[in-house]
Amino acid sequence: MDNKVINEYLDQWLRDAHAMEEQAETMLTSQAGRIENYPELKAKVEQHIRETQSQGQRIRTCLERRGSSTSGAKDMAAKFTAMMQGLSGTVMADEVLKGAMASYTFEHFEISAYRELAAAAELAGDAETKQVVDAILREEQAMADWLYEHLPQVTRQFLERSATEGSSAKR
Repeated sequence: MDNKVINEYLDQWLRDAHAMEEQAETMLTSQAGRIENYPELKAKVEQHIRETQSQGQRIRTCLERRGSSTSGAKDMAAKFTAMMQGLSGTVMADEVLKGAMASYTFEHFEISAYRELAAAAELAGDAETKQVVDAILREEQAMADWLYEHLPQVTRQFLERSATEGSSAKR
């Protein structure tokens, strides 16, 4: 295999991952700001915002160590996409559930991206990047697992609140 090609793709995918974390941070921050009546979910989302910020910084550090940098254009596009996603949720009666489902889906997108990065870093012989992306992968998997385990509980809370409080249950 051509190591130059592998390293070019690795840098490109690291830039993509950084933009993905920028998107996740914007999306999660928007979501957390609107969650009012689901304290456990809000606390978990806020915890994951901090993890996401750390993940973005760790990816940036990998890029810098590799002599590369983030992509401002990709970062801006990702933030804009997340902002639009956040705005679209505000009109849904079941916003909290749609947000949790979107987060679960996005976590799996991130998991697949980090599995790809781990394989590329290994092929490139970049053990340090591999270690970083493996750690991030574990964090993303833990968040996906938490959402999977707690979605039935959030659904029950939403339905119970909807039966008594109507539209205020959405948040």
